[in-house]
Amino acid sequence: MNELMTPLPDDCQSAAEVLNRDCTCVTLDHAALEAALGADGLYREIFATRPHLFSDSIVFVGRRHLAHMAELVAAFDAIVALPGWQERVLGWAPASARHATAAAGAFLGYDFHVGDEGPKLIEINTNAGGGLLNARLAAAQRACCDAVAALMPPSPVDVEGLFVAMFRDEWRRVRGDLPLARIAIVDETPGEQYLAPEFELFRRLFERAGIAAVVADPSEFTWDGARLLHAGQPVDLVYNRLTDFALDDPANAALRAAWDHDGAVITPHPRAHALYADKRNLVALCDSGWLADLGVPAEARRLIADMVPMTRTVRAEDAEELWAGRKRWFFKPAAGYGSKAAYRGDKLTKRVFEEILQGDYIAQALVPPSERRLNVAGEPQQFKLDLRNYAYAGQVQLVVARLYQGQTTNFRTPGGGFAPVFEVPEAAAGKMAS
Repeated sequence: MNELMTPLPDDCQSAAEVLNRDCTCVTLDHAALEAALGADGLYREIFATRPHLFSDSIVFVGRRHLAHMAELVAAFDAIVALPGWQERVLGWAPASARHATAAAGAFLGYDFHVGDEGPKLIEINTNAGGGLLNARLAAAQRACCDAVAALMPPSPVDVEGLFVAMFRDEWRRVRGDLPLARIAIVDETPGEQYLAPEFELFRRLFERAGIAAVVADPSEFTWDGARLLHAGQPVDLVYNRLTDFALDDPANAALRAAWDHDGAVITPHPRAHALYADKRNLVALCDSGWLADLGVPAEARRLIADMVPMTRTVRAEDAEELWAGRKRWFFKPAAGYGSKAAYRGDKLTKRVFEEILQGDYIAQALVPPSERRLNVAGEPQQFKLDLRNYAYAGQVQLVVARLYQGQTTNFRTPGGGFAPVFEVPEAAAGKMAS
């Protein structure tokens, strides 16, 4: 192991910045990752068809930043449970979201940028992909130097066990003590999806847990008036990876019937998307006076004010003001996902701005991402990064990073992709970055 004797400061945030700048070693053990992904060629398939899915290195985050993100996740989950919050956000939601369920919604993804003022919540997603892939990636890391060795967790959390427990909990919330026998992992043409390898990993994970599982397209299901069926067999629970969040597409009619009539437990579901992930909800979060009227505690309101960038609805009557100050804003469609049709204000053309005014958009104060420096093919490269917190019922299960170059996360940058997050504690002086 080569050491570049760079002393780390005591403050965890500053120490993380030094490590992200100076620790450029490769930490991914490819042989260990191949073993973790299974012996049937999944590793080779991923690197042949998705060469930029995984980064070869890790990202360092200060313990305080991780704690603050977890606090925001818990605080927002408590707000979502308030009747006043539900009344407001369901007011602009599709009809399917008004169907009540006890299921909380699996795999929420809270995405943050970290700047000089700490973590800032950029958006929330309800079918956040990559959790299981990242669990396998995290288990295949090796210490590249003494500093990283000191930060490696002595006893890793059983993240995969948490994931299985999450689905069992979703089932129990709705069906009580009835046995969970069969899960369907559902997406449109699942074999063509970028994260298709994860579907197979989930199928195997459920099977090992004693739950029959299948990966399927929505067209493969039928509704018999009481049950959701796949290949003639009843489906107990649907792990929903569709981006038709409302289940309004006619192609998803069987799933929609099962949702409307409680014929299967569907998670995540239309109500979860409406309560958590609609981008207009960020506008509501920025309404501090209204949050106070709802009874949100002062500490939670302070946390939100510190960590949620100012977000506003794009209105035609504000066009002149928004255009003049466009460099301060990031424009996103209210029902968008995956950075689709999202634009940095400083990159906007007048034509695109006119289209935004005609659409259903929000404008969010621009928060630059933090950076990670890595060597790629022997050359130093700067990467932007965001942090994704996978969460369930107000608890963070896993934090990962996405490294990229360009305007948004894209999994197209050599050296970029998903990267594990290592926590940097306080009083890190004396450890050395490599």
